Amino acid sequence: MKSLLIPLLALCALSCESTRSVHRAFPEPMTQDERMAWWRDARFGMFIHWGLYAIPAGEWNGNKGHGEWIRETAQIPVDTYEKFQPQFNPVKFDADAWAQMAADAGMKYLVITSKHHDGFALFDSKETDWDVMNTPFACDVLKELSEACARHGVRFCTYHSIMDWHHPDYLPRRAWESRPAAGANFERFEKYLHAQVSEVIEKYKPGVMWFDGEWESTWSHERGVALYQLCRKLAPAMIVNNRVDVYRGGMGGFSDSDQAVGDFATPEQEIPATGMPGVDWESCMTMNDHWGFNRVDQNFKSTEELLQNVIDIASKGGNYLLNVGPRADGTFPPESVQRLAEIGAWMKQNGDAIHGTTASVFDALDFGRCTVRVGARKTKLFLHVFDWPESRELVLAGLGNKPRRAYLLADPKHELKVTSGDGQVVVRVPEAPLDPIATVVVLEVDGAPIVYKAPVLEAESSEFVRGLEVRLAVTNPALDVRYTLDGSDPVKGSKRFTGPVTLSDSATVKARLFHDGKAVSRTTERHFERVVPSPAVEAAPSESGLFVERFAADWDAIPADLTGLAAERTSVATGVTLAGARDEHVALRIKGFVDVPADELYRFALTSDDGSKLWIDGALVVDNDGLHGAIEKQGARALAKGLHAIEVVWFNKSGGAELRLRWAQPGAPFAAIPESAFKH
Repeated sequence: MKSLLIPLLALCALSCESTRSVHRAFPEPMTQDERMAWWRDARFGMFIHWGLYAIPAGEWNGNKGHGEWIRETAQIPVDTYEKFQPQFNPVKFDADAWAQMAADAGMKYLVITSKHHDGFALFDSKETDWDVMNTPFACDVLKELSEACARHGVRFCTYHSIMDWHHPDYLPRRAWESRPAAGANFERFEKYLHAQVSEVIEKYKPGVMWFDGEWESTWSHERGVALYQLCRKLAPAMIVNNRVDVYRGGMGGFSDSDQAVGDFATPEQEIPATGMPGVDWESCMTMNDHWGFNRVDQNFKSTEELLQNVIDIASKGGNYLLNVGPRADGTFPPESVQRLAEIGAWMKQNGDAIHGTTASVFDALDFGRCTVRVGARKTKLFLHVFDWPESRELVLAGLGNKPRRAYLLADPKHELKVTSGDGQVVVRVPEAPLDPIATVVVLEVDGAPIVYKAPVLEAESSEFVRGLEVRLAVTNPALDVRYTLDGSDPVKGSKRFTGPVTLSDSATVKARLFHDGKAVSRTTERHFERVVPSPAVEAAPSESGLFVERFAADWDAIPADLTGLAAERTSVATGVTLAGARDEHVALRIKGFVDVPADELYRFALTSDDGSKLWIDGALVVDNDGLHGAIEKQGARALAKGLHAIEVVWFNKSGGAELRLRWAQPGAPFAAIPESAFKH
């Protein structure tokens, strides 16, 4: 299962550390902040997926959509895949060129696949002949590249797959393989894994050990802890990602656990909307649609998108690990080279606004993003302008510091006019941007940043049937909160918030912070709608429980059209449960009716591993689709008293399996739906 998790420290709350990261199992010579310091400052790194899969370049038997997973996705037997080894001869490989391109692009570290899921090692391993030294190339790629990185000031790091489709002791076998599992011993494989990881750490001294492939059922928390402890024993200062353990909670999130190990979270192919406050994290993303080289994949992200990703992620306190898939001859695709060079040109002028910065102090900025560098007596706010304002004004609502000066980072001598008042600071900018992608304006202010953040309007839902309680959350309770219910902007004479507000009709609530009668924050607003419940259906089901269909399914996501699927078998369940279907490559469709006790807005919480969806009366209410560990998604629907059609579709591709549905009425916690409520 692909899941994401960052560990909580069990021994202390880490009030002395800026970011929580790892469960500590033994004493350390360095503090966590000391270990993570270089990585946090780096903000931008290069990911490299390279191996035998570069030879077929994504094509097998006419299908051109494969990548680094080609042995699995094209269902290539081991003995056939092994024929790529004598073909691997990347005569144009130039480690210095790779490291130089990373350095020139402003990337401070480089992570390369020492071994991907196919088990092939890009280094001289005494543990196996399935390595690069037994190819015509016969060159230790990790040795060459680690030395080149040192020459060019780039921190060398390694990716290492736990999953291994080649090793005879690795389990489980691929679902399509005829290779027997008899005699395979996973404990023996684990010793092999530890031996190879030890080789990588001791020979090449990576700054980060980036694990992956931990989602299959044979890997466990206990195995993850043992591997993590091995890494920390061999290299106490080395950083280890959270995929060493089993607690990832989806491709883009994380699950707290006081038992988990790992130093940073690893959202994949996405950027968390608000970052991951209090957690070290790194978004890894491809330039096109594949990690490994695919000859026909021309769907490259533009330089603008890539560069704005760098900025967006840094503004949220994260790192950006951008992938390149080299070709079989050892060269980078020209499209990648071009984009790296263009990013580098921007970083050469503006890298100071990325490296060594921290997350924005603002919740949102209309014009772009902000990164921060706090000094002893002043703070630099780097304002990354994506959308140049026609008004020529950058408005920073709620900023309470006294401004010192403002200027363009690429032209520090050209100072800009700054004014403050009415709860905001305004920077006057030139008529046109210096850079079409992102112009950086530097605003220097006295002291550490002070931002009066707008009140947060909190409610169980934006819709309600009978009544709704709305609360206002503020970061500084000493300030006054004024609010309105008619959509008008709050002023100092507006009603003062003293406790929850109960709505009985639709309303647009607006709120703002005031200090000594002066507005000090922007206005926040949220609309709440009173709705008519969906009517109950006219049905007369005669049986208790829900009708269940079971299918064989090798899905990555729930298909849009489920018609035509032939059920392996059918049954009746007492509720939305797995009903014994804890296998791999399986799907369930659960259908029937749920008897609702009263007219109300009902919230539903659907937990699953892997994906699931919930429909009520034919409307999608909860979408928890995709490959992931056990995570919960929520949705709501207004329902009238009586019967309503319910359908849940769930699947599990591999690893652990879970399915649970709960509901809640306003003001009540989530609870199991009574079995007596289900009919079919």
